[in-house]
Amino acid sequence: MTSIDDLFKQSGVPSKRKPEPLRDPNQAYKSVRLSANGSSARRARVEEDDDNDVEAGPARPPSNGQNDGDDGDYGPAPPPDYEDEEEEDAGDDEEGRFFGGGISKAEASVLKYVEGQDAGSSGGSGGARRTDAAEGPTNETYDAAWLRRTALNFEKRINRNAELRARYETEPTRFIGSEADLDADIKALSILGEHPALYPECARLGTVASLVGLLAHDNTDIAISAIEIIGELTDEDVDATDDQWTALVDALLDADLVGLLVSNLGRLDEDADEADRTGVYYALGIVENLCASQSSTRAAEALGGHDGLVRWLLQRVQRAEPAVTQNKQYAAEILAILAQASAANRARMVDELNTIDTLLQLVAAYRRRDPEKGGLEEEYMENLFEALTYLVDDDDVGVETDAGRDGDKKTKKGRDTEIDGGVAPSLGKAKFVEAEGVELCLLMLKEGKKSRAPALRLLDHAVSGIAAGDVCRRVVDAGGLKPTFTLFMRGDENTKKHKNKKHDKTQQQRLHAGATAEHLVAVFASMLRLLPAEAPERIRLLAKFVERDYEKVDQLVALRREYDARVAVVDREMEDEGRGRTYAAALADGDGDGGDNDEKAALAAERLARRLEAGLFTLQNVDIILAWLVAEDDGARRKIQAVLADRDETFAVLRQSLQERRDELDLNVIEGRDMRDVLTALMEFLQ
Repeated sequence: MTSIDDLFKQSGVPSKRKPEPLRDPNQAYKSVRLSANGSSARRARVEEDDDNDVEAGPARPPSNGQNDGDDGDYGPAPPPDYEDEEEEDAGDDEEGRFFGGGISKAEASVLKYVEGQDAGSSGGSGGARRTDAAEGPTNETYDAAWLRRTALNFEKRINRNAELRARYETEPTRFIGSEADLDADIKALSILGEHPALYPECARLGTVASLVGLLAHDNTDIAISAIEIIGELTDEDVDATDDQWTALVDALLDADLVGLLVSNLGRLDEDADEADRTGVYYALGIVENLCASQSSTRAAEALGGHDGLVRWLLQRVQRAEPAVTQNKQYAAEILAILAQASAANRARMVDELNTIDTLLQLVAAYRRRDPEKGGLEEEYMENLFEALTYLVDDDDVGVETDAGRDGDKKTKKGRDTEIDGGVAPSLGKAKFVEAEGVELCLLMLKEGKKSRAPALRLLDHAVSGIAAGDVCRRVVDAGGLKPTFTLFMRGDENTKKHKNKKHDKTQQQRLHAGATAEHLVAVFASMLRLLPAEAPERIRLLAKFVERDYEKVDQLVALRREYDARVAVVDREMEDEGRGRTYAAALADGDGDGGDNDEKAALAAERLARRLEAGLFTLQNVDIILAWLVAEDDGARRKIQAVLADRDETFAVLRQSLQERRDELDLNVIEGRDMRDVLTALMEFLQ
C-alpha cells in the first residue's frame, strides 16, 4: 500500500507552508480613507508575489497545456453523490479521508436540500434586494425591524471603538481594526437615503444623533465619513415627505450638527490633505441641503445664526489662491444661499459681520479684468454679486413711521418728501452706500467687462423699494446718469466699440431689448418714484429724458411696443387654450361663484406668471416712466401723445397698464400701499 509520505512527495508542493507576512495596521486603516472623489478607497485587490515559492494546495494543471488523458479537472474532488455510488467498504476508509469530499452521506443530503431551497427562493419577493459581491444576491427587507437591528449594531460599533480607544490610548494598533469596522458601518447607513420612510424611526432610535456625534471623533476620517453620509441622507434628490424631512432635520439640529460642522471646518486642513478637502466640500453640501429642504426656515436660521459658520465662509472666500478652487467657489455660493434664506440671516450678516464691505472688496477685483469664461472663478464672481444683491434688496428692517402713514401726498412735481421720511432706511442699502457700492457699480458699467451685467443687476436691486431714496440720490451725485443713459441708448453692446456714427441704429435697438434694458428701466422707474420733488437730483434726471429732442422718449416707446408684442403673444396663446380671462374678469361677469373659484384663481395665476415671463413687469415699468414724464413735463406729454398716435394709441393704453399693476399689489405691506398711491396719482394725469 502506498505510504502517506509518498503521496505528498508526488503532489509537487513543499513540505512546509510559507508564512504570510504581517500587514501593517496603519496601512490597514488607511485603506478605508476617502479618495479624492469622495468614494471609499477600500477595494479588493490581488497582489502578486515575486517569490517563486509555491503555496500548499491542489496541484496546478500541467504547464505544457497537454491533457494527460483525464477530464482535465484539478483540485479536490467534489463531494460524492451518494445516490449514484455504492458505499465504499471499510478497507478504503483511510484513503477516503484524503481523496473524498470530506463530508458524510447525511451532510451531502443536507447540502442538496439547502441548494434546492436557495434556488426556489431566488425569484420570489420579500423586500428590497441587496447584492453582495462575495455572497451573491440576497433579499433584504428594509423595515423598522431591520432598522432596529442596524441601529443596535451601529451603537455597539461606536461603544466598542470608544472602549478600545480609552483602554489602549497609546497603542493605536489595538483599536485600529474597530475603527475600520465603524467606518464600514457608517457607510452602510447610506441605504437609508433610498428608504426615507425610515427617517422618523431612525431619529427616534437615536441613530441620527449618534451619527452626528461621530463628527466629534478624534479620527478625522471617521468624521468625514459621517459628514458624507449625512450629506447623502439630506440630498435634495431623496424622495421624502415633509414629515420625514422634518423628523430628520430636527434630529440633526437637536444633535448640534451646525456646531460640529463648524468645528470640523476649522480642523480640516485643505492644503495638506486631499481627504480633508473632500470633507470640507461634503460639509458645505450639508449646509446647502438643509437650506433647500422642506424644513429650510429653521435650518437656515440655525445655520445663518451661527457666527462661526458665516465667519469661516467669509474667511474662506477671501483666502488667496493661485486659482479659484472648488471649495472657495462653493463657500461663496453658500453665502448667497444663506443671505437668500431668511431676513434674520441678512440682518445679522449686514449688521454684525460687515459682509457687504467684505464682498464689495472682493468683486472690485473684476472691475478691470475678466474671470476665465466657464471656469470656477466666473461662477465665484457671480456668487459674490448674488450675495450682495440679496443683502441690499432686503427692506425688512425698514420701519414704518407715523409720517409714512399720514404723509402720503402727491403733487404734480413728484412725490412729497414726507413719504420719503416715512420709512427708516434699509440697513443693507445704508451699508451699501457707506461702502461706496454705488460708485463701484457705476465704474463697472463704464468698463464694460463681464462684471457689468451683475453690477447693473446689483444697482437695480439697490435702488428698488421704498427705503432706497438715499441710494437714488447717490446714483445721481456720483455721476451715474451718463453711464446709465448711454447704456440705455446703445443696448447690450460695449459702449466703447461704437464711436462710428454710421452704426446701424436698427441693430442698436434690436440688441437693446434684454436683461440690460430691463434693469435700466427698473432703475429709472425707481428714481422717478423716490427722488423728492424739486430736488436737484430729480431735475437732473428729468433733463436727461428731454434732451436731444426727446430721443429717450422715442427709445422708451420703441421698447414698450416690443414688450407689448411679447405679452400679446402670451395672451393669444391663453385665449387659444380657452384660458384667456382673468379671475377678476370672471367675477365681474357674475360666473365666479361656485366651487370652481380655486381653479379660476389658479388659471389667473398661471396667466400672470406666463405674462411676467414674457416681460410684463418691464412693460409696466416703461409705462410708469412715460406716465411720470407726462405728469412732469408738458413737452414730454406732447411728444408721447404724438408717438402713440402713430399706431392709433392714446394714453388709455398706459392707464390700463398702470391699473393692472395696481390691482396686483399686496396691500398688506407698506411697499404695496405706497405704490398703490403713486399709481393712482399717475393715472389721474393720463385722463
